[in-house]
Amino acid sequence: MAENNRAVIKLKEKYADSILEVKEFRGEVTVTVAREKILEICGFLKDSLRFNLCTDVTAVDYLGKQEPRFMAVYNLYSIPNKDRIRVKAPVPESDCAIDSVTGLWKSAIFLEREVYDLMGINFRNHPDLRRILMTDDWVGHPLRKDYPLQGPDREPYKGRLS
Repeated sequence: MAENNRAVIKLKEKYADSILEVKEFRGEVTVTVAREKILEICGFLKDSLRFNLCTDVTAVDYLGKQEPRFMAVYNLYSIPNKDRIRVKAPVPESDCAIDSVTGLWKSAIFLEREVYDLMGINFRNHPDLRRILMTDDWVGHPLRKDYPLQGPDREPYKGRLS
């Protein structure tokens, strides 16, 4: 059924070489695309297919399960068409960066900052890429799977809870 989705059909027509995978699960369509084309593909989705709202930007850490280690995830919505699509792009640990979509959707400014802060993915050309939840002097990125459970350089709690 994902293959019959209007956005998937248009994306495959225009970006066949950049579409890595198309999946549908419980009625939700996910398209995995080449990282180098994320800005161009998202621009096409916004301008040509009217996905005018970026509802979320997040990331997944596949430490030890697959390469590349990270996946940037964009949840988009078309208000006029009442349609959703999820776009994913693999991000390798060795070059942990992807182009920012803040020029397309202003809502991505804070969403990308959160992903940067908690997962350590850099967004190229972001207008204000800095921590948003953790303090400026915080070491590391707490949602990475290899982040120490007690935090960086912290001793486990040895006191009483009561």
